[in-house]
Amino acid sequence: MSSPTSLLQACVLVMCVAPMVPLALLSGAAIFGRRASENAVAATLRASIIAGFVAAAVALADRIAHPSATSLLSYGQWFSYGEDSFTLDFVADAPALGFALLSTGTCGVVAAFSLRYLHRERGFHRYFVQFCLFTLGITLVSLAGSIEVLFAGWELLGLSSVLLVGFFHERPAPVANALRVFTVYRASDAAMLSAAVLLHHWAGSGSLPLLFSGVPTAALGPGRSLAIVLLLMIAVAGKSALLPFSGWLPRAMEGPTPSSAVYYGALSIHAGCFLLLRAEPLLVGVWPARLLAALAGGATALYAALTLRVQTDVKSRLSYAALAQVGIIVVEISLGWTTLAFLHIVAHASVRLLQFLSAPNVMHDQHELEDRAGGRVERRVPLTLPSWLYLFALERGFVDVLLDRMLVRPFFVVTRWLDRLDRRLVGAPDEGGRR
Repeated sequence: MSSPTSLLQACVLVMCVAPMVPLALLSGAAIFGRRASENAVAATLRASIIAGFVAAAVALADRIAHPSATSLLSYGQWFSYGEDSFTLDFVADAPALGFALLSTGTCGVVAAFSLRYLHRERGFHRYFVQFCLFTLGITLVSLAGSIEVLFAGWELLGLSSVLLVGFFHERPAPVANALRVFTVYRASDAAMLSAAVLLHHWAGSGSLPLLFSGVPTAALGPGRSLAIVLLLMIAVAGKSALLPFSGWLPRAMEGPTPSSAVYYGALSIHAGCFLLLRAEPLLVGVWPARLLAALAGGATALYAALTLRVQTDVKSRLSYAALAQVGIIVVEISLGWTTLAFLHIVAHASVRLLQFLSAPNVMHDQHELEDRAGGRVERRVPLTLPSWLYLFALERGFVDVLLDRMLVRPFFVVTRWLDRLDRRLVGAPDEGGRR
């Protein structure tokens, strides 16, 4: 295989650096006690997203023109510890560049919508700091060539998502729901970190092309390969709201509509699907994980299809409709239909993005219709489900209750205990003011 062209290397670098420019502008202005104007933020954001989108398009065209060139790009060593070294590697093959192109294009649409939607909003600058973190995170997830880069992008996705769920922090509900989302994301991130540690310990490398080539199945043995794949499955299930982690999805609708569109309609909810798509060669050699993925995807699709039929607000219906399609995509990947799954991701992300962004208009039109009709317009749908199944759907499968008892409450108990221990060690007063 020939070496990658300098144009491809430059484009990948531009894609990763572009989101950092508006992030530096907003962060630098805040550090020095100044506030960048909305016009300056808009101009910088547009320039960075256009640069990232053009770079992704040129890189994809270069990859198509030079199919024999290696797809692994290394930008030097990130850091080293003992005998282990962590390199800044990116993968520039067709699926990675295609998903990156989808991501930058989607972020451009959402940014243009957000600039108008959040005009003169008190949290305008805070929103775009978190949005830039998300753009950088999804770019790293798309192009990650090592599990360290993937983990960095995975963390940025989770951090920005939680912050945007709790964007309206003056109200108690968004903050409480953001903590629930944070709890599930911590479990997902812990699984991802465990997979990274085990991969380095057993394979001596964090290379994703090596991991996703299926080579570890033979080199590590079936037991170790199964452990790594199962940890990746937990990470995917937490990020894409697959069962049993689906309970956080309706809670995430507390954020602004543009963030709901880009996170739970278009990109973030598909990040786990994309990771599973890249790991499909590894799934082929580990049939229990492949079966588990098919069962999780099928059960999630059925659960979401039932639940969305009894939702009473637009965003919840759209979120469960998106979850149903995500479950189908996971089933497609488990069956080895990777091309169909990738096209499904692109088409579904595009359609669901527009539906989420138009949700406020739908609500406005409904209110206008009710005003003209002189009262609430009732739309009665005959109930065709058995009563027990209707209750199951109405209570969202009791998934949120189970998640609360099995994960959220133990997480809060441990964190409160650690907080009290930390306060005693440093001699700080506790919540009641006692030392």
